[in-house]
Amino acid sequence: MPEILEKIIALIFLILLSPIFLILYLAVKLTSKGPFIFKQKRSGKNKKPFYIYKIRTMVENAEELKEKYKHLNQADGPVFKIYDDPRFTKVGKIIAHLGLDELPQLINILKGEMSFVGPRPFPVAEAKRISKKYEKRFSVKPGILSSWVIQGAFHDNFEKWMNLDLKDVENKSFWYDLKIILKSLAFWVKVISNAF
Repeated sequence: MPEILEKIIALIFLILLSPIFLILYLAVKLTSKGPFIFKQKRSGKNKKPFYIYKIRTMVENAEELKEKYKHLNQADGPVFKIYDDPRFTKVGKIIAHLGLDELPQLINILKGEMSFVGPRPFPVAEAKRISKKYEKRFSVKPGILSSWVIQGAFHDNFEKWMNLDLKDVENKSFWYDLKIILKSLAFWVKVISNAF
């Protein structure tokens, strides 16, 4: 998808979703200490570092607690993933499981750092530990959506995850991206309906 088109769509979404952002802001700020927006340095295209934006869903010192919960890591690769992460706040857990914490990445698209579709960006330290055979996943901008994201469950199979990322890179085109976006919308509607 052309970058200028992505930026226009991202801006429109940010404007339309502003009431949702206000509700989420109040939900986060009234139930836990810390900033509304969490930012973290991630590896982008060609591993160029950038700050990703997310709605904060964990306790304020979540990064410091990472080492404490290292033994709970469920991913089988050089990454840190816990589905029911004990660092989640009560409200944050709901926001994260509905995928609403990713909405501020529309700002990353406006800044030209991310796309709607592409491999999810790893924290810089984790990206350095990714095997060279998966290097191609860093040849495109990272995305909010991907084949891995819409699998529908927590995934601890790192090799499968990387192969799905490579599939997204190799097939990247306007129509392929549109297919992933439509599948993602269908998946999100299903998640929301199941939640309520």
